Amino acid sequence: MPTWNAGQYLRFAGERTRPCRDLVAAISLDAPRRIIDLGCGPGNSTAVLAGRWPEADVVGLDSSDAMIAAARRDAPQRTFVAGDIAAWTSEAPFDLIFSNAALHWVPDHARTYPRLFSHVAPGGALAAQVPYNGASPAHEAMRAVAARPAFQHRFSGGVREWHVHPASFYYDVLAPRAARLDIWETEYLQVMPDAAAIVEWYKGTGLRPFLDLLPDEAERAAYLAEYLEAIRAAYPPQPDGRVLFPFRRLFVVAYQGG
Repeated sequence: MPTWNAGQYLRFAGERTRPCRDLVAAISLDAPRRIIDLGCGPGNSTAVLAGRWPEADVVGLDSSDAMIAAARRDAPQRTFVAGDIAAWTSEAPFDLIFSNAALHWVPDHARTYPRLFSHVAPGGALAAQVPYNGASPAHEAMRAVAARPAFQHRFSGGVREWHVHPASFYYDVLAPRAARLDIWETEYLQVMPDAAAIVEWYKGTGLRPFLDLLPDEAERAAYLAEYLEAIRAAYPPQPDGRVLFPFRRLFVVAYQGG
């Protein structure tokens, strides 16, 4: 797994939490009693869940010790546990299994989504949101810079990629199992102060697998400088100097029969 920095991740807390709020608002459950937030990060998504269903027992799970520590610090009244989504299981079902921007780090979605759905209680739901912009100029630039002669030796073994499929894939995987299934995509046009802010955004998420393979600080700084130049070319400023940063996301809500 890539390393995580809660402070870097939360530099854009509002933008990162907005899709979570949109997903929570779309879930048609009246009063789920047991909720788990898989890949809870620093707890911002867990707080959204607890805010909508204050009577529920909400548990956050994340594989990063740094993220769990931040979540526990900011919300000591809630339960946060360290764990890997790929290995997670539960003896008792949950009324809502929720995951915001985490399942793209877990491989084999043809098995992962049905496995998670099998832990949903009757009448409950599996709700997940993943980034769906792996072919965007920002991601193409990560790979292009890594392939340059100055850096390619660091990435000869490959870089951990996101696991995301088209909406039709998730329909085919979940529709035979679900009583009802909602799938949609949303492109958020995020207004950034400049191109450098897009680099800072990805330093908290998508760039982590690349930066983790650059242990030398000077080499890392050189990679980021070249990446910034690529971002400036791909995302030109508006007349007021700010930059529009499109970010597409895929949402799935699958309901168990009652």
